[in-house]
Amino acid sequence: MLRRAVPALLATTALLLTAGCSGGGGGSAGGDGTPSGGTSGGTSANASPSRRAADQAPPAKGSVKVLRTVATGLNSPWGLAPLPGDGGVLVASRDQGTITRVDEKTGEKTDLGKVSGVSAAGEGGLLGIALSPDYASDHMIYAYFTSASDNRVVRVLYDPRKPAGEQLGAPDTIFKGIPKGYIHNGGRIAFGPDGMLYAGTGESGNRGLAQDRKSLGGKILRLTPEGDPAPGNPFPDSPVYTYGHRNVQGLAWDPEQRLFAAEFGQDTWDELNAIKPGDNYGWPDAEGRSSDAKFHNPIAQWHTDEASPSGIAYAQGSIWMAGLRGQRLWRIPLDGTKASADPQPFLKGEYGRLRTVVAAGGDKLWLTTSNTDGRGDPKSGDDRILELQVK
Repeated sequence: MLRRAVPALLATTALLLTAGCSGGGGGSAGGDGTPSGGTSGGTSANASPSRRAADQAPPAKGSVKVLRTVATGLNSPWGLAPLPGDGGVLVASRDQGTITRVDEKTGEKTDLGKVSGVSAAGEGGLLGIALSPDYASDHMIYAYFTSASDNRVVRVLYDPRKPAGEQLGAPDTIFKGIPKGYIHNGGRIAFGPDGMLYAGTGESGNRGLAQDRKSLGGKILRLTPEGDPAPGNPFPDSPVYTYGHRNVQGLAWDPEQRLFAAEFGQDTWDELNAIKPGDNYGWPDAEGRSSDAKFHNPIAQWHTDEASPSGIAYAQGSIWMAGLRGQRLWRIPLDGTKASADPQPFLKGEYGRLRTVVAAGGDKLWLTTSNTDGRGDPKSGDDRILELQVK
């Protein structure tokens, strides 16, 4: 892990904002005990321009309309980062280690280049990407990837004035030492409302790492943009924000700055969790809801063949969760910090495996498929980005 000085102003701002990000009823250990697959019960939320009054729950039943296919012919797409304005969207290829810009109007693809140092194998490779909070001035892209020795977070300069294939600078490693494995590499990164960088990690197949607070595996990490443990973290001088996770690949905030995360279960329960700093989410001692009060229970849980969740997004008062094995998009309507109705599935089997979903403003989402990741069904076709209208 690399340590760099953090400006005093950034530290002060982060401390002020952390209260908003982690407060507001993120859920206490235990939660409510609604029983089983596709049922709801604890807390909820995520961030986008879409905002709903805090006391106004969305309808129990929603809808999804596929407006168009934005782009096709993608290879193992994983991370997705919309550029400001009409700048398009960046897509990371897990297996190729490249970042591609997609023109959101025409679907035209431009190869930015390869992120050097990526060592793709199994579930590892070039995973999550995120734009710098100061992207307008620094043009930095953050990326989480699997190297030959670990999982790490880097930032690279994006210069669109250079020729296609040569638009990425050399990676600057800001954080390293996250355990890697053939499975369970986590990989989702996102900047929160507090300007800090959050990263979901996996326990790399070594279950015991999740309960070891000294390990970076099976955690949600909270970092400054320079890669230091963020001010206000629950454990002194540690990047660990929460622990007891199996494999976190979904992160999103609601308009009240509450953080939510999706993670893969083993054989029984996948989870959507409300994230409270310092809490223990149970793995490997608990999968899904538990009667042990020391573990933070999920908002909702699903049988693994119904979900196997990766990305999540917030829009129109609900969390939207992409399912890989489940091949469906789940809607979890929220009422403040609780799920207000049972989760509702959409697009079941229509597009194959679904990997990443991001807010595209208002009632729109962008959704990527994941049929070229080695586990997809070739009959489902190539990988694509879809534009959805939701409510």
